[in-house]
Amino acid sequence: MVLCTRHVECREAPHEDPGIRSGDMISLQKNSMRISTAAQIVADRFRSGGIRQHYWSLNGARVRYSRLLGAGKQAFARHAWKDLSLFLSGSVQPIKGQTEERAKLAVDWICRAQDVNGDGGVAHGYFPCEAEIGWNRSYPETTGYIITSLLDFARRYSAPSIQERALQMARWEISIQMRNGAVQGGMVCAPEQQSPCAFNTGMVLDGWCSAYRASQDPAFLRAAVNAGTWLVNDLAQDGFFRTNGRFVTNTGVKVYNVLCAWALFRLGEHARDEKFKQAAILATEAAIRQQQPNGWFANNCLTRPQAPLLHTIGYAMQGIFEVGRLSGREDFIAAAKRSAEALLPRINPTGFIHGRFYPDWEPATFSSCLTGSAQLAVVLYGLSEVCDSPQYAEAADTLMNYLKALQACQSEDPSIVGALAGSFPIFGEYMIGGYPNWATKYLLDGLLLQDQRGSS
Repeated sequence: MVLCTRHVECREAPHEDPGIRSGDMISLQKNSMRISTAAQIVADRFRSGGIRQHYWSLNGARVRYSRLLGAGKQAFARHAWKDLSLFLSGSVQPIKGQTEERAKLAVDWICRAQDVNGDGGVAHGYFPCEAEIGWNRSYPETTGYIITSLLDFARRYSAPSIQERALQMARWEISIQMRNGAVQGGMVCAPEQQSPCAFNTGMVLDGWCSAYRASQDPAFLRAAVNAGTWLVNDLAQDGFFRTNGRFVTNTGVKVYNVLCAWALFRLGEHARDEKFKQAAILATEAAIRQQQPNGWFANNCLTRPQAPLLHTIGYAMQGIFEVGRLSGREDFIAAAKRSAEALLPRINPTGFIHGRFYPDWEPATFSSCLTGSAQLAVVLYGLSEVCDSPQYAEAADTLMNYLKALQACQSEDPSIVGALAGSFPIFGEYMIGGYPNWATKYLLDGLLLQDQRGSS
């Protein structure tokens, strides 16, 4: 059962003729990029990986595009071509207003993603060119922090059915928690195939903390304490978590793991146990040691630490900022501000921002990582509140109004209505050709904050 789709009249943004104008993608996006930067991006594409990796990458693209033209994919294909035309022409028209309506559409999509597998978890995402039915198996990691988003929505709009859905997700997470307290990496699998992952454990810990706050059910606190204890034991003396899991490159330090620190600090408050707070502080201090003077973070990507995704930059910023807000550590908040100040000039007037960045904050990809855009907006809203600085909120509104224009509001493919794609264009670099559930989760978070402010 979905929440409100039949009752929401959602207007799509008007846009200019989507025909491609003369010039290249850099100028068409109206976003400044040095010619040398564009050349570096292209060169990096050829240098990264070996012949075998390039072969499989090209073969994967061939398979996706052939499926796009196959039977039953026509509606999504039309949506994807329209999306590409908007990208190439730079003709996306940001949407002011409609914030509550858009939030409800996002929740409708998340409910649909929860229902599709019937186990209580949220499907990893909808990828019509990858799987037979498009929907993937449930994903413990992001189901975890989706719990917090749905509970925030339920409180704001007095939606008890959505609260119950969130608590159902939290109970499902308990049913698949590993015996050692950790949460598995990857999509849900049989217990004998599970492998622990620090980041995923932290994200589900966040959900259990929120579920306990909403329900006071001690089962959620017990699960949270078990997870938090595993995380504390996984934390090395240098402040970095050791268990990155087998689904990302095993390069040691992963700065984005600092988002776990926020959940650990919250657990310390709920469990009244200082060891969790102390671990959160230690992890945050370690993350800041990886920050360069210009605000850029080293060792902060799933795959390319020399050019991290805005997605993982957003994780690092949010973790550092939120621990700073809870602990009163002004140096943590100042660290988040350094990154924010570096990124503000990279947001163009319409709200487009590139999806990866080199150490000098030059773009490292042509496409946009929409998840990262929403995450950045969330952090900017928080900074605006704490620092009493309207420029952060204005930049966040700019990002959110752009994302509203890219949210799938109306489509012949009902499986994408309400969702936000991983990339813009959809077949851009991040989560190619689909709608990961965490993109819509962060869109929802940003919309709730925008609505709370009563801004655009």
